[in-house]
Amino acid sequence: MDNNQTAALLADLNSSDKPAIRAAVDALIQLAADAPALADDLNRLLDDPRGRHPWPAAYILAHLPHPSQRVFAVLLNALDHPDPDIRWAVMLLLVRLAKADSEIVRLLLELRETGTPTQRRMAIYCIRDLNLIDAASLRALLESLRDDDPMVRVAAVTSLKGRMEIESGGRKMLYNLFVNDPDLRVRNAAAVTLAQLGSPSEEYVAALKMAEASEHAQLRKAATAALAIIQKRRSAPAGG
Repeated sequence: MDNNQTAALLADLNSSDKPAIRAAVDALIQLAADAPALADDLNRLLDDPRGRHPWPAAYILAHLPHPSQRVFAVLLNALDHPDPDIRWAVMLLLVRLAKADSEIVRLLLELRETGTPTQRRMAIYCIRDLNLIDAASLRALLESLRDDDPMVRVAAVTSLKGRMEIESGGRKMLYNLFVNDPDLRVRNAAAVTLAQLGSPSEEYVAALKMAEASEHAQLRKAATAALAIIQKRRSAPAGG
């Protein structure tokens, strides 16, 4: 590929057309591995004030060995992008990178506390998809149950699915969300997640049965689904 073609691809990173950006990113990922000068151009784009968005350059550079802290900073910032497709593409890349770099895990845990509501939510999904089982990761998810933003609380609740190591304090937090949270989306998620954790309390089962008579259709649906999960667990053969 000649210099003019490469220059055209770099220009496309600043396009307003998402398919054009995607095509340029894919092509430049292939080229950058064998072109140190191209990596220099991409690094300059990270801080170019004329650029519409620096995340495509960071996305490409993250595929090269030893991405810089600046690359990670741009990618973490992109978790607040208004386009959900871009957020999720960046999230998947960060998860892949974090599996080999514990520093990214630390940055995600930090973002979970300090980011915008959207960044906090996406950081939680990264932690979830990394399947981290350490105490710090579990604590981060539990702390996010108290987040001011309801969608962050939903992300935290759903990310606790299958975390059988959650002790009574965490289960009590989930129960309180199910019964008392002002946002029905949080209550719905908490109802189902608690059921999936097993060993339901009598108090929780009674609250589910009350919720089945709720005036809110989605809460009724969530309560019915949770009770079905509990019944299925109870009727399963021992050791099955």
